[in-house]
Amino acid sequence: MATKGSIGVTTNNIFPVIKQFLYSDHEIFLRELVSNAVDATQKLKTLASAGEFKESTEGLTVSVTLDKEAGTLTVSDHGIGMTAEDVDKYINQIAFSGAEEFLNKYKDSANAIIGHFGLGFYSAFMVSKKVEIRSLSYKEGAQAVSWTCDGSPEYEMNECDKTERGTDIILYIDDDEKEYLEQSRINSLLNKYCRFLPVPIIFGKEQEWKDGKYVDTDKDKVINDVEPLWTRKPTELKDEDYLKFYRAIQPGQEDPLFWIHLNVDFPFTLTGILYFPKIKNNLDIRKDRIQLYCNQVYVTDSVEGVVPDFLMLLQGVIDSPDIPLNVSRSYLQADRNVKKISTYITKKVASRLEEIAKNDAQEFEKKWNDIKIFIEYGMLSDEKFCEQAMKFALLENTDGKFFKLDDYKKLIEANQTDKDGNLIYLYATDREAQYTHIKAASDKGYDVLMMNGQLDVPFVGMLEQKNEKSRFVRVDSDVIDRLIVKENAREVELTQDEKDVATTLFQSQMPSIDKSNFMVSFAALTAEDQPIVVTQSEYMRRMKEMAQFQPGMSFYGELPDSYMLTLNTEHELIKRVIDDAVKATEAELKPINEDIKATNNVINALRDLKKDDKDLTDEQKKDLEENEKKVSELRDKRNAVITAYAAGQDVVKQLIDIALLGNGLLKGESLNTFLKRSVSLLK
Repeated sequence: MATKGSIGVTTNNIFPVIKQFLYSDHEIFLRELVSNAVDATQKLKTLASAGEFKESTEGLTVSVTLDKEAGTLTVSDHGIGMTAEDVDKYINQIAFSGAEEFLNKYKDSANAIIGHFGLGFYSAFMVSKKVEIRSLSYKEGAQAVSWTCDGSPEYEMNECDKTERGTDIILYIDDDEKEYLEQSRINSLLNKYCRFLPVPIIFGKEQEWKDGKYVDTDKDKVINDVEPLWTRKPTELKDEDYLKFYRAIQPGQEDPLFWIHLNVDFPFTLTGILYFPKIKNNLDIRKDRIQLYCNQVYVTDSVEGVVPDFLMLLQGVIDSPDIPLNVSRSYLQADRNVKKISTYITKKVASRLEEIAKNDAQEFEKKWNDIKIFIEYGMLSDEKFCEQAMKFALLENTDGKFFKLDDYKKLIEANQTDKDGNLIYLYATDREAQYTHIKAASDKGYDVLMMNGQLDVPFVGMLEQKNEKSRFVRVDSDVIDRLIVKENAREVELTQDEKDVATTLFQSQMPSIDKSNFMVSFAALTAEDQPIVVTQSEYMRRMKEMAQFQPGMSFYGELPDSYMLTLNTEHELIKRVIDDAVKATEAELKPINEDIKATNNVINALRDLKKDDKDLTDEQKKDLEENEKKVSELRDKRNAVITAYAAGQDVVKQLIDIALLGNGLLKGESLNTFLKRSVSLLK
């Protein structure tokens, strides 16, 4: 006997709400309906295990069928089925979850039941102008029932002639949603959402190549793997199993370096496999590398919160029924469990890395440069991970040897501690370009690290903060004797006038290098050291490099590079060049220098009056301004004399260019000029 009624809702606008707001993406309907069919199958298996269903549950499947002519898409199962009473209870009352009720009753023995909210079925109306249910309950003597609804609160329910246990959900696809009648579209959705469901999903037939084309066979095509790798015990699996699974979920990628199999059942349930891919020298954080599943149903690849940012560099899957989802199961809700799971995953990853580093140090070293950026990023962004990673993170020196942080500290502390007790870590970023500086350090018995990674700048800053009285200094940031000061430096034996001459002599002949400033300094090195050493301030260079990581420091990035041209006053060439310049310009400079000194005496006397908090008279102020102007003009005159002399000194230019060339700073026209001059000096 036919019955008619209204679905139990509090507003006639419930279906527009479901269509527009509950499910953000129309394609979700297929996931929901197939998940419901799987739940119905799992419920039947649970009843069988409890002795409440006596027939065999072997070979149960869920089928998805297209009928383009009829305009229908059907999802069928051979599960628990429904009576008219069940339909009235679970379909006609929106948000009454049959899954939730079933779980409460069979919580100790229930197979993995997916649904919780009792709303998934209604997603069908997002793409359908009419939905029909045909169902026969497993209960003995049950009468099959059909239910139809056109998307309004009005429905019609009748007895029907269905003879096979289970449920058919028949969608009459809306004219605006015809894409869901295309086999390729449905196939892609099943592959996306249902490829790992625990019950075989059948869609279409297997194909074979025949007469120059693919044709259907009689064999049903099962589109899913009912026992994905993460649901199995690690002890059952071989490396090839993990690699095969990785190739399936990340086709076209290089094989991973290693992986972590997650398996925890307390205080929450979590399984999954995370793979460490080969990371190139860039920080490519994508949000779709890790897929989140709930009881083998794909939920999302936006796993922020569950997986810390630095682990976004990993690839793989995680599955947990305890991760809180919104009603549409499309994204995560804020919850304490999310933080716990995130903390667990971080700890598990760190423990796995520590285990590999301990048990197979040689293999870990081989893979270090592929995972270095990931580990440094983790240490910089997650304090808990950093604490564990301090035990296995590696440093590599310029000889290609690897050291754990504590081991390296012990290696260098005897020889690389300066006179003030600071431990100096020397590092280079380019073996070839900084070879001269590396060699100078090695000749002193010092060890030099290679720090050429994308995150090495903030990483060394972090290590400095964690280790008191420790500094990282790039090997080309000063002459070696000033990088690790063992004793008071030897005095430079030059008068101020000689320094002034030497400064202008070399500074005036510097080639023009875009966005670069050069200053001249003096150091009494050994006679065997280079005559000129070009260095770059550690502080300014590091500030410029940090500007790319911290927007608030961007102004440093706009500043020119600052270099120091350090003259070795113990080298024979530098001694001779300075001595020749002083002698050649002495006659012209003597009166100028005397005038500068006399003028400076006047300026100092006037400034002393200001120090005594005495206001200068207008006449004294004018006198001060005139003398300051005069001394500036005298210095310009002195510099002009030295510059004129320097212009004819090819040896000075050659010394400068050799130093620049050794640091990779001589290019273009300046390099061409140097080469021509080198040839002419050989004649």
